[in-house]
Amino acid sequence: ISLNNLSDNRGATHYKKRLGRGIGSGLGKTSGRGHKGQGARTGRSPKLGFEGGQTPLRQRAPKRGFHNPHAVVWEPLNLGTLQEAVEKGRLQPGAVITMKTLHDAGLLSKKIHHGVKLLGSGAETFNKPLHLQVSQASASAVAAVERAGGSVTTVYYNKLGMRALLKPEWFARKERLLPRPARP
Repeated sequence: ISLNNLSDNRGATHYKKRLGRGIGSGLGKTSGRGHKGQGARTGRSPKLGFEGGQTPLRQRAPKRGFHNPHAVVWEPLNLGTLQEAVEKGRLQPGAVITMKTLHDAGLLSKKIHHGVKLLGSGAETFNKPLHLQVSQASASAVAAVERAGGSVTTVYYNKLGMRALLKPEWFARKERLLPRPARP
């Protein structure tokens, strides 16, 4: 075997059938499109869900519910996740842990608009003395952190302040000053 006599296994390659090349090819004359009509024309396929001019199902079905554009959505963070991150060395228990620290450690999603809420899932096994700064915290989470010798401080950031905290380099790139923290 050498490079000049290598070949694929039989049937491994499939050659595309050329259209409009005579009756004998099986796809001559109308090239598999039939005679006239929308299907025979260029750019033939109608948009997805088109029903030939009849009102499509997605328009016949009634609207339901609504999306509140002013809703405040907190990014959830459980104590069990924090415990695991400290054990893996992704967080240092001695320093103050801010939302920026949590974001950089990969414990939060990429898009945080309103802040982080600390939740008590995993409170029974939580034993690390952490000093946390979050937007909100449940009573069970605060009790578990304080029982372990740590503290929880709630801090307020508006959307712009949250962006300045998590991505200060964005402001530098746009040659803008960091905004002052908003008053709660």
